[in-house]
Amino acid sequence: MAPSYEIRTGGDTAHIKNKKQSMADLKLRRLTELNLRLREDLDRPRVRISEAANGLISYTSNTRDFMVPSLWGNVDKREDPYAPPQSNPCCIVM
Repeated sequence: MAPSYEIRTGGDTAHIKNKKQSMADLKLRRLTELNLRLREDLDRPRVRISEAANGLISYTSNTRDFMVPSLWGNVDKREDPYAPPQSNPCCIVM
């Protein structure tokens, strides 16, 4: 027996048009959001690489780094934040 087929009516094309319109609206909304994010990125303040490099060089040459003793010399244990904590053997609680 041959399968029966239905004939499409005109009401079905309106549904397809609405679906296409909603897809177009979705694409437009996505592009608008992308455009807004790109504008925000463009408005973000920039620093030239030469200024950033000079700032980094200035910071590293003026700030003591306890992890580089070859440059800054040995550091007193009390000043070193990376030194293991001193244990006090006279104050043990059992």
